[in-house]
Amino acid sequence: MDYKIIYVGGHVEVYDGQGRFVFSADTVQEAEKDLELLCA
Repeated sequence: MDYKIIYVGGHVEVYDGQGRFVFSADTVQEAEKDLELLCA
């Protein structure tokens, strides 16, 4: 599944390929780690 990570006011938000909010994280690295766990 495709995900987009965007910066928003000092944190990042992750959206799926259809533009739906999935979760937020403090850093891109944290978001990528969480995505790995989510997709495992």
